[in-house]
Amino acid sequence: MSPSQAQPASRPGRASAQTATLAEIAREAGVSAPTVSKVLNGRADVAPATRTRVEELLRAYGYRRRRAEASRSPLIDLVFHELESAWAMEVIRGVENVARDEGLSVVLSESAGRLTPGRSWADQVAARRPHGVILVLSGLDESQRALLTSRSIPFVVMDPAGDPGDNVPSIGATNWQGGLAATRHLVELGHTRIGAISGPSRMMCSRARVDGYRAALETAGLPVDPALIRAGDFHHETGYRAGLELLGAPDRPTAVFAGNDLQALGLYEAARELGLRIPEDLSVVGFDDLPIARWVGPPLTTVRQPLTEMAEAAARLVLQLGNEDGASVATRVELATSLVERSSTGAPPPHPAG
Repeated sequence: MSPSQAQPASRPGRASAQTATLAEIAREAGVSAPTVSKVLNGRADVAPATRTRVEELLRAYGYRRRRAEASRSPLIDLVFHELESAWAMEVIRGVENVARDEGLSVVLSESAGRLTPGRSWADQVAARRPHGVILVLSGLDESQRALLTSRSIPFVVMDPAGDPGDNVPSIGATNWQGGLAATRHLVELGHTRIGAISGPSRMMCSRARVDGYRAALETAGLPVDPALIRAGDFHHETGYRAGLELLGAPDRPTAVFAGNDLQALGLYEAARELGLRIPEDLSVVGFDDLPIARWVGPPLTTVRQPLTEMAEAAARLVLQLGNEDGASVATRVELATSLVERSSTGAPPPHPAG
């Protein structure tokens, strides 16, 4: 790459509005100009320490490949925090719907439960040069953001685990409103002892759902009883274990907001094991509206999170960002959730079993 193929900006902290050529950056880094070019182009044949040193200087000077000149692979990178459930399949379907229409393929990867992928992942993405990156329940650290930005690789976070920041485009859902609607539905049916099984506390969507649950109880003048709340992890097994604890208590809840559909299914299993009927003895509400929610017995009342539509919106946004040609776009989009009433909820029993 020649100096004309990159865009230098003023080096922070220097007195004059000085710009540097790639040759000058190479001299400052103690490497050759071709090595700087290799780093800019995401080549793998550069020593890690050298790559880090050159990346720091490129970031300091604000170098960024011009989008029109940067060759891209016909790919979208889709990164999951965990890739093992029907929830993930709905997301994959949405991204593939958009990718197919654009003649692109989807590369799947998993961060093995970490909230940010490893450094090697960022290097691999830089080398692939996809049209964009979508991160699900995950995010990027500062160095990873800088690396993708320097390659003009746009990224979008879907359902961010934490606050993505004002400069990170993201797609989410109205989780607080969903938790409120789920719990309000149970209150309107006459329940006063309503339990909750949350997701991981480190995830923003999980905290928002429980906050909605609390708000619905407080608005109805009902106490928020910590003994009726269990921490979960969005998996079936946790719903089962938490269900045994909640339903085995002397003064058990007559209804439970399970936080997501997989935990609701675990709660179903715990109720059957304890001889409780749904909804005669226990009302259950989930969250997500996965396809299986319609087929379990009884069909699950749940909050519909438009996962496929969210994934489609994330894919369209990341492609739009890639076509902005240097524009900095920070977008936060939340799609609406809605309560889907089925057969797992009803009026509380007159005298719940102890």
